Amino acid sequence: MEQPDIFMSYLRLTQHISQQFRSHFGRLNLTFPQALVLTVLGEEDPVPISTLAERTGSANSTVSGIVDRLEKLGLAKRQRSELDRRVIYVCATEKYAALREKTSTDVSGYFDSLLRTMPEEDRKLIATALQKLDAALVQADEAAR
Repeated sequence: MEQPDIFMSYLRLTQHISQQFRSHFGRLNLTFPQALVLTVLGEEDPVPISTLAERTGSANSTVSGIVDRLEKLGLAKRQRSELDRRVIYVCATEKYAALREKTSTDVSGYFDSLLRTMPEEDRKLIATALQKLDAALVQADEAAR
């Protein structure tokens, strides 16, 4: 029995997902990174830029630029901490809350909606396989250090 080409399957999968996200979030005039930051803000608000960077896997400077663009769109705003004026928090605005109620701006929620067409058993298999792949990659990363 021939082994599946996992790498090529992964590449095709990421291309499909990227296309779906660009199409969906593009209709909302958002980029995927902007939608990802808004998703974090929707889960816990307000959030320091450093936490946003950590949660989205981005650099602080990258997230700062994303927040600049979200502020221009009226979807996020910065506010200084009352306790430590050096700390800048980012929070979602009422405009974002209204947008989120009207349409799926939550990245994980949108991704889940894409998978709902699959049987539950298949979704569980995929989740298990991805968790195993993630663990193998973490182990390989740790071994390389």
